[in-house]
Amino acid sequence: MPRPTAHRFTLPTRCCDDRLNPPHSQLKHRLRPMRGLRTDKTAQVIIAGHAFMQNLRRGHYELAVDAPPATRVAAAFTELAQAI
Repeated sequence: MPRPTAHRFTLPTRCCDDRLNPPHSQLKHRLRPMRGLRTDKTAQVIIAGHAFMQNLRRGHYELAVDAPPATRVAAAFTELAQAI
């Protein structure tokens, strides 16, 4: 049986310091920004945006009132872009 050489067990240099489990640490690095709401301010912004989209979709604003419900959000954003 051939004796294993050092080059068979080395990892590419692009891997991070965790030489035993580099894919796991790369995955953690990739998912770190997506861990959710870290502060009350972030939660407040997300909730306000969600409420705005719900109200816009349901026709509570005078934006895209003549557009069909399926395209109301796109039409409303077009109107908002023209207003700005």
